[in-house]
Amino acid sequence: MKIQKYLRFSFLIVFISVFSLFANDLIPGKKQDKPIALTNAKIFTVSGEIIENGTIIFNDGKITAVGENDLKILQGSEVHDLNGKHVYPGIIAAYSQLGLMEIPAVRATRDYSEAGSYNPNARADIAYNPDSEVTPTVRSNGITTALIAPMSGRISGISSVLNLDAWNREDATILKNAGMILNWPGMTIRTASWIKDSPAKQQENIDKSLKEIDDYFEQAKVYYEARKSNPETKIDIRFESMTDVLDKKMPLIISANEYKQIEAAVNFCKRHNLKMILLSGMDAWKMTGLLKENNIPVILRQTHTLPQREDEDYDIGFKHPALLREAGVKFCIAKTTRVTWALFNLPFYAGTAVAHGLDKADALKAITLWPAEILGVDDKIGSLEVGKNATLIVSSGDLLDMQSNNIEMMFIDGRKVDLDNKHKRLYRKYKARK
Repeated sequence: MKIQKYLRFSFLIVFISVFSLFANDLIPGKKQDKPIALTNAKIFTVSGEIIENGTIIFNDGKITAVGENDLKILQGSEVHDLNGKHVYPGIIAAYSQLGLMEIPAVRATRDYSEAGSYNPNARADIAYNPDSEVTPTVRSNGITTALIAPMSGRISGISSVLNLDAWNREDATILKNAGMILNWPGMTIRTASWIKDSPAKQQENIDKSLKEIDDYFEQAKVYYEARKSNPETKIDIRFESMTDVLDKKMPLIISANEYKQIEAAVNFCKRHNLKMILLSGMDAWKMTGLLKENNIPVILRQTHTLPQREDEDYDIGFKHPALLREAGVKFCIAKTTRVTWALFNLPFYAGTAVAHGLDKADALKAITLWPAEILGVDDKIGSLEVGKNATLIVSSGDLLDMQSNNIEMMFIDGRKVDLDNKHKRLYRKYKARK
């Protein structure tokens, strides 16, 4: 008994020690207690015209005025003269495991997956760690908000839109049920020398995976109808989590890259009458007609990656956003890699798209307003408009240019956010070394 008690205590100490290593000690911004005015600023409203020399005022976490410098400022307001610096809406990372994964190589810090292939009941917001050491590094380059999503199995679970400065997950949550993640199975027959299965066997496995998805949703529909007709029906936590998807209150976010996957996923959603968002979509540029016809938006990843095929243009990833825009497909730009720290570069992914044909105003929308619209939170964030949340950033230069962008101030719901992080602390430490 004493040995068991000792082992439990030892495990608890190790558990606490491991997680304390990966927790930042920055204090979240305090609630706004007086009006704040940012004056003499170049204001990128995103939803409207650029105001070359303007003022933005916010109070109680909401934007109350945006306009030229002649706006009336209430007595007692906190006033910041920006002297020509740029004001933007906060950047939205439209797909991330931030707060679910700290160090990929350390299993104890990975909380983005569950056992089994079908976990519609898994929730990202419950697992989210607001004290992640990675989050402040991402914030310091202008990212204020993110879609936090699980990412394993066939159905990974439910994603949430969260602010990146908060005491806990409840304070961070903007939209709890933002979308259910479904990872579409690969559909390409491989014939390389290292592939063990024959083409026939591969096709058999593909058909089996597709049938599993269909059957699962059919079972969910049966459960849904049973619960509607008889509320006393025994609750199945997995199928209960899918009711908002079947009701089209919550989109199904389908991760698919190749054109066969995209076509099959779209047809699946049409057959089951589901609201779809395409995630990743490396071949989305080939399927613009289908996507536009069915009004399916794209959370575009892999813009900084190599082509999938040797006969594709070397810069297809860079110009992918411009191709979607030209075709009239709604999209936003998300991170390229799976690692969370790469979110830091999100504004520069948009900047690269500008160099490869995307209009600069559209590039800015692709990381602010458009992800907000796609995720259903554009009534709160994504642009600088009266009545929206005062979630914004101040940069001394061009947000999309890595040479001039420098985030100097950030406000989330009117709260001033500490932009310090571990990188900066280490820089100061070693800079001071004699």
